[in-house]
This record gives sequence, structure tokens and C-alpha cells, in this order.
Amino acid sequence: MEPVTGDPGTARSGRSRVVIAEDSVLLLAGLTKLLESAGFEVAATAADAEGLLAAVEREQPDVVIADVRMPPSHTDEGIRAALVIRGRWPDIAILVLSQYVEERYAADLLSANTRGVGYLLKDRVADVAEFLDALRRVAAGGTALDPEVVAQLLVRRGGDPLDDLTQRERDVLALMAEGRSNTEIGAALVVTESAVSKHINSIFAKLELYPGDVGHRRVLAVLRYLGGGPQPAAPKSLCDDRVFQRRHLGVCL
Repeated sequence: MEPVTGDPGTARSGRSRVVIAEDSVLLLAGLTKLLESAGFEVAATAADAEGLLAAVEREQPDVVIADVRMPPSHTDEGIRAALVIRGRWPDIAILVLSQYVEERYAADLLSANTRGVGYLLKDRVADVAEFLDALRRVAAGGTALDPEVVAQLLVRRGGDPLDDLTQRERDVLALMAEGRSNTEIGAALVVTESAVSKHINSIFAKLELYPGDVGHRRVLAVLRYLGGGPQPAAPKSLCDDRVFQRRHLGVCL
């Protein structure tokens, strides 16, 4: 899976250090073994949001892999912790895993910071090559979205600025949101890379995204596609979130 950003840069030299937050013992063991065999260093693991935040503060890893739903309520503790990490340590890449497509969480995570972020379904871990490719690209500063998330967002969208796009431009933008490169988009749509570039430039123009805009236009276009407009900044401390605080008394970073 290619990054959404056009040029995510390169990952830091040496072995990337990873903190994994997953309450399933079997999946955690499998991820740990997979990453270590692929050249990553698993610096720490955690089974809940409190343990994840403590591990990140202690280890300062390159990448965090976190389950969206974690104990004790198994609702949104993992994504809330990920948003806190985005706010406090923006240079740490984050790849969140979810059992089901939860569109709001994907939009929230992308709105917080567009570099070094990924959202994949857990089924994607079964495809080892694809999962590791997505993880490496997120670690390098790119963005990886699960195709199923993109597909559901496309189905639910109603009237909006994207209505000005042609069907082919919407197809191109959908593939951009999946994280495909121009070469991969061309192959998927059976068109030349030059044609893909023209479609992308047209998309930028119709969405009024110009070269001088802050951030990567490619990412901004995808955010527009996802409906993830500006969102309130994530709390710098979980103690700023009263609901989360009630669930996890003492989790104050």
C-alpha cells in the first residue's frame, strides 16, 4: 500500500522501535514475532490505553501500533490514546488496527496530523507483505488507509464539493485515499501515469487546493474526500478528557 503523501521521505536509519498496544494475547504474540523477524525492534507492549501511554512516554518509539478498542470498555480507548500521542509526540508514527470499519475514527486520526498515520482492518495483518509494507511507509511519514474504509466512505457520501468531480476523477481520488501511488493508480485504471497526473491536477483545481496551501495537496484532497475537515485539537493530556479520566483514573501524562 503506497502512502497518500507524494514523497513521505525515508524512515530513520537503523531498526525502527515499535510499541504495540493489543489486548488479544494471541494477536500480540503474533505481531511481536512478525515485527521482530521483519527487522523491527519491539520496545514494549501494552494491553490497555494506560499501559500504552506509559510505554510511549518511557520508550519514545518510532512507531505505535494500537487497537482502536481496548479495555476496560472496549469502545474507543485505543483511538483516544492514539490522538493523545499525536498531540504530545507528533513525530511518532501511528498505525491503528480495527476489527470493523469505523469511519469517524479514521477521519479523527487523519484530522489530527497527516504525517505518519495509518488505519487498517485487522484482517489486513493476515497479508504479511501488505501489512509490513503499510507499516514501513507509515514509519517513513506516509499515510495508509484500508481500502474497505475508503469504499464505505464513498458509498455514504451525499452532495458536497466532490460532486464537481467526474467519475474517473472520483475513481482516482478513491485510489489516492487507499494510499496508491500514481503508477499503481494508472495500473488499476488501465491509463497512463501522465493521464493520472492530469486527473489529479484537475482534482486539486476543483477542490481549490493550490501549491501554496499548507500541507501536502494530496493529503488535503484525501481529507476533503473523507469529510475530515478541521477538528478540535486532541487533548494534550487524557486528564483534559473527563470521560476518559473517569474510565482511567490516574492516567495523567
